[in-house]
Amino acid sequence: MSKLRTLIYRGNIVESHHEVKCYIGSSKGERLFSTNNENDLIYPRSSIKIFQGIPFANSKAIDFYKLNKKQIALSCSSHCGENFHILELKKWLKKTKLKTFNLKCGIHNPIDKQSSEKLFMSRIKPYQLHNNCAGKHLAMLSSCLVNKFPIRNYLDFNHPHQKNIRKVFSQFTESNILKKNYGIDGCSAPQYAFRIKELAKALSNLLKSYNGDFDYSENIQILINSIITNSLFIGGSKNLDSNLIKISNKKIFCKGGAEGVFLFIHLTKGVYGIFKVKDGNERVLPSVVYTLFKKLNILNQQELKRFRIWNNFNIQNHAKLKIGAIKTIIA
Repeated sequence: MSKLRTLIYRGNIVESHHEVKCYIGSSKGERLFSTNNENDLIYPRSSIKIFQGIPFANSKAIDFYKLNKKQIALSCSSHCGENFHILELKKWLKKTKLKTFNLKCGIHNPIDKQSSEKLFMSRIKPYQLHNNCAGKHLAMLSSCLVNKFPIRNYLDFNHPHQKNIRKVFSQFTESNILKKNYGIDGCSAPQYAFRIKELAKALSNLLKSYNGDFDYSENIQILINSIITNSLFIGGSKNLDSNLIKISNKKIFCKGGAEGVFLFIHLTKGVYGIFKVKDGNERVLPSVVYTLFKKLNILNQQELKRFRIWNNFNIQNHAKLKIGAIKTIIA
């Protein structure tokens, strides 16, 4: 068993530390790295939006509404509310003739600080499309319209679209979802807790599906190819997932989730993994991902260099002075 910890230094003193649960495996059935937490239950939160998006891709809503690849990517996104995100969501909303109040995700300011400040200065109030889960909700609603499902209660546990999502989860995890593991996500959609080993099985099957060897292969190829060719639409300009897709030259599909969750698959190496920061602090994920990807040769030297250019793991204060660093330790 390995332990994975990320240390936060101020000067030469460790000020804080965060422990991380991790499992990395391969399509060959190899256990490449583990902190021996495979039986732990976690809520994967937004990291599993690719699976929630499968019933949408399977519903023919993409063709019916003539959705472009950016909009398809947004269906699995946690967008940061940048202008290019909102523009595509507005176009999508218009195609469906839905109203913003049909989205039951709630309202918050754009996650991107600059976008939030611009919105405030423009004196425009944020609305449903600024919610980082708006794309997922538009996808659910678009599916419901095409399938002639009711849209008023589309988030209810027993709604037919939510049943379709649970069916997908059961197929990919090869396990049944227990009612006691049901919760409600920040956007009011159903959220389910899974054991890390179940998420590992889901990612293994996701790789098989992308390669044409598992269920929903065509749907998965459409979703993942749309995301990796429009990586800024899965998160945003400063997001780890969006940038890692670019850094890997579109060879990695990945997605972050709230409370320090991060899932990835390497499309050509057949490697997949799950990270969960125990205390939920997401600031350590770039360091954790970089350290494990370097150790296991998941990224090559050129890609690792680009990663360091994007995030050099030094901590600066508001005066841009280096005051510390973030370092991940494998023990």
